[in-house]
Amino acid sequence: MTGTVLCERRGPVAVLTLNRPEARNAVDDPTREALRAELDRLSGDEEVRVIVLTGAGTAFSAGGDIKGMKARLDAPPGRVAVEGWRRQHGTAAFISALARAEPVTIAAVNGPAMGLGMDIALACDFIVAAPEATFASSFVKRGLIPDGGSLYFLPRRVGLQLTKELIYSGRTVGADEALRIGLADRLAPPGGLMEAALEYAAQFSGNSRSAIALMKSIVGATFESAFETVAAQGHGAQAISYTTDDHRESVERFLGGGGKRR
Repeated sequence: MTGTVLCERRGPVAVLTLNRPEARNAVDDPTREALRAELDRLSGDEEVRVIVLTGAGTAFSAGGDIKGMKARLDAPPGRVAVEGWRRQHGTAAFISALARAEPVTIAAVNGPAMGLGMDIALACDFIVAAPEATFASSFVKRGLIPDGGSLYFLPRRVGLQLTKELIYSGRTVGADEALRIGLADRLAPPGGLMEAALEYAAQFSGNSRSAIALMKSIVGATFESAFETVAAQGHGAQAISYTTDDHRESVERFLGGGGKRR
């Protein structure tokens, strides 16, 4: 297979692989658009319950493409801001597609996740890190600020003070520290990253996709929402859940089994 983003189906799990190993999977415009297209396609596929995102080669993603940054700087001065504004809309669109994807999303971080690469991992529901995984909010090293969602996602994982340290310094976090501070959810054994990610995926892949999608639509914004708002959203989502095939089939299975849990 060729392309900047590869997709492999493993039953209810879709594995997306960033496929620019020669550039350490840096995200250029074609990669960004390809990833958004795949996420939109998989979100529309009712058979897909989990999406695992990883990188080809030795890196998860080195972040933004430096050659693209140079081309942006070489644009006429009167075009730099508006072209940057348009590019930011594109970045926001694919990060939003990842964060709002209906299936559960797991970043299988196989190596460095730098800058935008770290942001991509953070936009996933869960992060499984290989022992050689590293993370850095390296934007400050380029005179930039995080623009791929980590200003939103990172404080929710590690807290405000540690977020400020990581984004102001741009320092690198190893896999063990990432697990300790909550930046990663699981640490895979040596050589076993994909097996660990797929094992993690298995606990979600048999559950109701519609229920998970409804929960995801609410839980991501609970920190900035009042209890009454979250409760009202939950009431509406539950009313929808009552009507789904997943709920009906679950009740029928339960009753058909003599009312015993399995």
